Amino acid sequence: MPERAAPAAPPAAVAAAANATAPGLILAFDYGQRRIGVACGDTVSRTAAPLTTVSAGGAGAHWAAIDTLVRDWKPAIVVVGLPYNIDGSESATTVAARGFAGELAKRYGLPVRLVDERYSSLEAGTRLRASRESGLRKRRVAKSDIDAAAACIVLERWFTEKT
Repeated sequence: MPERAAPAAPPAAVAAAANATAPGLILAFDYGQRRIGVACGDTVSRTAAPLTTVSAGGAGAHWAAIDTLVRDWKPAIVVVGLPYNIDGSESATTVAARGFAGELAKRYGLPVRLVDERYSSLEAGTRLRASRESGLRKRRVAKSDIDAAAACIVLERWFTEKT
């Protein structure tokens, strides 16, 4: 499955809006062993949108792509989903996601918020398949689409928890 390239820069209108509302801009990450879904949103409109997927693997996250995202979008806050087990216990992936969150904070000096992401990928897949069945989405649902949509759900959950 080819990785979706991270946008080189936000479109001009979005970049102008991002600069005007920089304190409210958020990047959210759905951490996974193979791919990391990324979504963006803001605290003013409390909306989230899937952005891209970054590859991950044995060497960890593809930090050059994340560097580009952080530099171009200039988030004020970063949200990372924690993949707990069904019973609420932590797994090896939960520990890895915490490590990823810690590395984000260290590299970029940004506040990082953690959110329970249980079932976010399942919910994202269901939403995307329903969108395709209804005709709103024309192409098939790829794993990278699910990861980016799951990051969007993580951010939506953070908005909900925050109120």
